[in-house]
Amino acid sequence: MFYEFRTYTCVPGKLPIVLKRFETATLALFEKHRIQRITPLFTVAVGEDNMQIKYVLQWESHEERDRAWSAFRADPGWQKALAESEKDGQVVVKISNELLAAAPFSLK
Repeated sequence: MFYEFRTYTCVPGKLPIVLKRFETATLALFEKHRIQRITPLFTVAVGEDNMQIKYVLQWESHEERDRAWSAFRADPGWQKALAESEKDGQVVVKISNELLAAAPFSLK
């Protein structure tokens, strides 16, 4: 098992559009494609990176992750939501992710 820490850096002023896309489309598609989010979506309340959304996913294997993300990206519902949210231009500058392994002693 491993974890994926994802960070979306939004175009200034576009954070509400990306949050709305998560609310109305992305989270349901995560469920459909068994993308297991284990934290809420976080926004930066105080700090320099206040145009970011962060969350953590949990995976059983790299194969599961690859399969789920491929199915998600190919889903017509995602493609429609993405196109609608970007009809007036790009809303996300960068998506970064880190694959994390838990320190065994910290799981207790």
